[in-house]
Amino acid sequence: MPQQPIPNIELPDDLETQYVNFVRISHTASEFVLDFSLLLPGEKHPEVDSRLVMSPTAAKLFLRAMTENLGRYESKFGEISLPGGPSLAEDLFRPNSQGEDD
Repeated sequence: MPQQPIPNIELPDDLETQYVNFVRISHTASEFVLDFSLLLPGEKHPEVDSRLVMSPTAAKLFLRAMTENLGRYESKFGEISLPGGPSLAEDLFRPNSQGEDD
């Protein structure tokens, strides 16, 4: 099947740019939901800045596009290093063991 050309996308003059460093991903049988937030240290309840909803097919194509673009980025600028210690997700979602008996 031939690839369809990528459409020219217009950016509205009033489009707001959001910096995000956290995404919560959920899904149903028919949709993937990506909620983007800016998560700062000590913040307990970050607000969702943007929500994207896409079909499973679109989500898989998005993953493929991100993988290809990350590969291009790393070939041009070098490998993106990930932290070796506990991740932000581990820090945020690990059970609180203080005061609990085993």
